[in-house]
Amino acid sequence: MPIHLYFSLIPEALIASMLPPEQFGQYYATGHKFKSKGQALFFEIDPTYRNEFFDIDGAFARCKAKADGTPKNSVYVSMYRVMEHLTLSAIGRLYLTTANGATLELSRGSRLPQPEKELHMYQDLTPINSMVVSVLDPATYYADITVKPSHSFSFPGMCFVELELGNLALDPENGQEGDLPYSFLQHLREALMELKPGSKENKLVHRVHSLVFPFRMVKNGFYLGIGGELVYYPMLSVDVLRKDHSNWWKSANL
Repeated sequence: MPIHLYFSLIPEALIASMLPPEQFGQYYATGHKFKSKGQALFFEIDPTYRNEFFDIDGAFARCKAKADGTPKNSVYVSMYRVMEHLTLSAIGRLYLTTANGATLELSRGSRLPQPEKELHMYQDLTPINSMVVSVLDPATYYADITVKPSHSFSFPGMCFVELELGNLALDPENGQEGDLPYSFLQHLREALMELKPGSKENKLVHRVHSLVFPFRMVKNGFYLGIGGELVYYPMLSVDVLRKDHSNWWKSANL
């Protein structure tokens, strides 16, 4: 039985498992016998990848089936500074698992989406979990906190997702809220209104924010960068989700 290697974002961890992605997602999100619930986001990692920071071979040796033949669910390789010791070439597909254990697979896009002249809201997933509004497009936002930091701090890499702002992206003061599900809409409006290109380009909405967010609010997709490289995992359209992944879509909207 093959051993898989997964990079989890919630929380950040490198995990060996005998479970294929869909089964691992269900296990990681719901635990044993669906007794706990929580979203899971994880990448598949090339099982041949090695870095002296990780004892991957040791974890694989401990990842053995039980006496009755039941596969080993998980063996933790590391829960510390995982992403900065990976390479983008070793990182494969991204999986989104709902709180009920339904898993959706996303492939890496061939290029970043075209920048849009509107305001943005980013949920940082790892190594920090801040929520930020910004005038910067995703690639510029990433560079601003990694390779070309405009602050007194920087990160070796980051994974983040852009979330929908609806009409607030163009008119934060008067735009209609529509079906935005956020519980902090007034605070969000005020933060967006503070943004000014060239001076106030980023504004914290929440310094530490829950990593649980409605998957239906993902705009464009997910971004993963290490050093000077940034890649993109486009989110499937609502039409495709409803047509080809209806079970996942229903689970994501419960």
